[in-house]
Amino acid sequence: MEIRKVGVVGAGTMGSGIAQAFAVAGYDVVMQDIKDEFVQRGLTTIRKSLERVASKGKMSADDVAAALGRIRPSVTLDPLADCDLVVEAALENVDLKTQLFRKLDGICKDGAILASNTSSISLTRIAAATTRPTHVVGMHFFNPVPLMKLVEVIRALQTDDEVIRAVEEVSRKIGKTPHVVKDSYGFVVNRVLIPMINEGINCLYEGLAQPEDIDDTMKLGANHPMGPLALADLIGLDIVLNVMETLYQGFEDPKYRPSPLLKQMVDAGYLGRKTGRGFFRYDQA
Repeated sequence: MEIRKVGVVGAGTMGSGIAQAFAVAGYDVVMQDIKDEFVQRGLTTIRKSLERVASKGKMSADDVAAALGRIRPSVTLDPLADCDLVVEAALENVDLKTQLFRKLDGICKDGAILASNTSSISLTRIAAATTRPTHVVGMHFFNPVPLMKLVEVIRALQTDDEVIRAVEEVSRKIGKTPHVVKDSYGFVVNRVLIPMINEGINCLYEGLAQPEDIDDTMKLGANHPMGPLALADLIGLDIVLNVMETLYQGFEDPKYRPSPLLKQMVDAGYLGRKTGRGFFRYDQA
């Protein structure tokens, strides 16, 4: 099962990073989004990222140009028809993803692998929305994609062993370290990480300490490179809430109940770095 051409659905932070990783590794890439402005923004993000790498002497100008030349932008799904692997990096919404996979199933060639970058949604449910459930798999990349080495390869209940092996192999070829995990809400990383962040938020909600103190205790006491509240701001509080709700609804276990303060922050639009304000401020000089 050879992978030569890759499609990426979604040109946002994760999608553009995934497209960059494949293009730098020599793969032809179709990067699709619903509006040209989204695709162009993704291409700009990739260009700036590669230029930063080149400025550090880790890529030549010719390598940058070659990688960018391998990326074909699109606002329709049709150019994905001849891709060997399509990685979906759309919004974290189960209905949106299942609808999208039905469309991809009808467009993509027989034998193509359909992968989702979902961070918490059931791959088994996504696979069941297609006529090729054996060829549906999870490829959970981590932000920032060009730097983070891990890819969680999620095996849906239906996924073929051959598909898992092919995804492991292509992950290594783009410089990542794949780890295969069973399909379960949140998989491994987010099932451990996001509830920890949620408890950090609860510590603030209950008045145990100030945000800076909560983060410093985890950095100094647990040797974490970043405190849970700053990490929540980096991830995006809306995404943290989405994952917590997926865990809570999926397992029906009260230990995954989202913090009331997390809900309030999202309601207020204080989503972290991307809005300039979360548990810390990023919009002040």
